[in-house]
Amino acid sequence: MEQETNCTHNCESCGENCSSRDPKSFIEAPHAKSSIKKVIAIVSGKGGVGKSMVTSTLAVAMKKAGYAVGVLDADITGPSIPKAFGVKEAAACEEGLLPGKSNGGIQIMSVNLLLNDETDPVVWRGPILAGTVKQFWTDVIWDSVDYLLVDMPPGTGDVPLTVFQSLPLDGIIVVTSPQELVSMIVAKAVNMAKMMNIPVLGLIENMSYVKCPDCGKKIALFGESHLDETAARYKLDILGRMPIDPELAATCDRGEIEAMECEYLPGAVSALKGLLSEE
Repeated sequence: MEQETNCTHNCESCGENCSSRDPKSFIEAPHAKSSIKKVIAIVSGKGGVGKSMVTSTLAVAMKKAGYAVGVLDADITGPSIPKAFGVKEAAACEEGLLPGKSNGGIQIMSVNLLLNDETDPVVWRGPILAGTVKQFWTDVIWDSVDYLLVDMPPGTGDVPLTVFQSLPLDGIIVVTSPQELVSMIVAKAVNMAKMMNIPVLGLIENMSYVKCPDCGKKIALFGESHLDETAARYKLDILGRMPIDPELAATCDRGEIEAMECEYLPGAVSALKGLLSEE
């Protein structure tokens, strides 16, 4: 039997008629004590575009705008969210897993909070990775979160598919870079979202430029941006352009990203605010 696009298991052996199921029937319920208003996935079609940096920056921006924020680090083999926020304490377990908290009160769940040492490698196969991410939704108690940002691994493999199927996503934000091949990469992420009936809120271009420290001129280090053409082609909003900012990178390395003024993503902040105002 051919694998159905709305499932992640072997359809031939599961005993269910997956093709006749409503895609929403694959959605998992969160922990009974969780309270989450909106779930947003931050995705990219390829690695190396700074998706976790964008996720962290957006989380800080939403927190400074007065909202309760959580970050689910779904990049299991390359977790970097705890490092950016300086969260090192292991996740506690009571009636469910309790996420770590940053100094500013952002809730964070990552596999690094479950390891004996944050440098221990996670050498797991796809189904185990996907199952772990699902447990970060079903077993973690997210306390009164307005926006849960899901930092996704790159690509369209097991983990992204699990998140798209199992979590009630209210939208995705696609992170890109200025290179010309970005159009193809964006297309992959956008087309996957369409397959799963999930709205794309817009695009954020990272590494868009570097600002000269002497004259303030913006320099397109990676050449001319193709973001405008890409956004027009897929009828998507541009939610922000983030520069190569050495100070931002340094604050992440120190675990102090909350100390930065997050001025680069006003469009993304407005888009997320609009989701709550629609209710």
